[in-house]
Amino acid sequence: MKLTVFDRSDWGRIRLTGADRVRFLHNQTTNHIEALSAGKGCHTVFVTSTGRTLDLATVYALPESLLVIVSPGMAQPIYDWMDRYIFFSDKVTLTDESDQSFLFTVLGDGADEVARALGAADLIGQANFQHCPVDVQVAAPTEPISVAVGSDLAIAGYTVWGPTSQSQRIWQTILDAGANSGTTAQWESLRIQQGRPMPQHELTDDDNPLEAGLWHSVSFEKGCYIGQETIARLNTYQGVKKRLWGFALAGDRLDASDTSDTSDTSDAAQIVGTALWSDGAKVGKITSVAQTDSGLLGLGYLRTKAGGEGLTVEVKAEVKAEDAEAQVGETTTGAISGTAIALPFISHEYYGSH
Repeated sequence: MKLTVFDRSDWGRIRLTGADRVRFLHNQTTNHIEALSAGKGCHTVFVTSTGRTLDLATVYALPESLLVIVSPGMAQPIYDWMDRYIFFSDKVTLTDESDQSFLFTVLGDGADEVARALGAADLIGQANFQHCPVDVQVAAPTEPISVAVGSDLAIAGYTVWGPTSQSQRIWQTILDAGANSGTTAQWESLRIQQGRPMPQHELTDDDNPLEAGLWHSVSFEKGCYIGQETIARLNTYQGVKKRLWGFALAGDRLDASDTSDTSDTSDAAQIVGTALWSDGAKVGKITSVAQTDSGLLGLGYLRTKAGGEGLTVEVKAEVKAEDAEAQVGETTTGAISGTAIALPFISHEYYGSH
């Protein structure tokens, strides 16, 4: 894809410091944080005591701290969630740095040239989440910039963060290296095409990390953590009852979209939250939809027993009729067919199944 930079500064950034920071976060989330050395990172999931999802986070281990990147609107909830589990004897300090720092992500063809422009050529070819401070000529020595391998999607790229005072100059450096400026809508479309789940959509109190396909974010070899028992049992007994899939939706509009409520002309918005049907039975729900060059693409949960990749489903949405053949405000049903497809960011293979 075309080289693009996205301003993700609306994503939350929480820093953990103190001697117990690693042990603390290890016990709060699903992945093996204690296995991270400085310069490494991983995805991890904050879950409730019953294994339900709060947020998918990115953790970067630095020599004296851990930086946790959380979804837009989740900085305060995750900060409060962690804070409630810090006891008097714990040597852990939380700092919300969201308003004092920037976060940019570069992805697409030519991303390595951006890494070189930022002084991070040593990261080229390294594993995802590998990161380091860089000596960018435009940045003051006392205000370090960091670059990490990975785009937070299953697309090659780099993520850059640092103090807000340096944001404009770093942004311009990235543009000068050939990147185009991306929009929030473009990022949303990409994350749906990739299958990256988000809070209020695919990550809710009704969902767990294994249902969301976040197996890469869960360690089954670490000790106890909040929600661990439930998640471990789901894997051991292969008890995942629903799974997140992509859905390639036929056409690019709802059949009844020309009679939709004129207060919302977005076909994608109409589909979110609607049911998936197969052989006359309700088998799931659409959670996100994007209009792509190939038409409508949805994310949604599908009952495991109903099937998986390749299953043909019907998406039925109730819309309010506004055409001449129906009374204004009358509820009618629009329906489109779709096919369940695998997406790069998510997987559905039980741990230890081979």
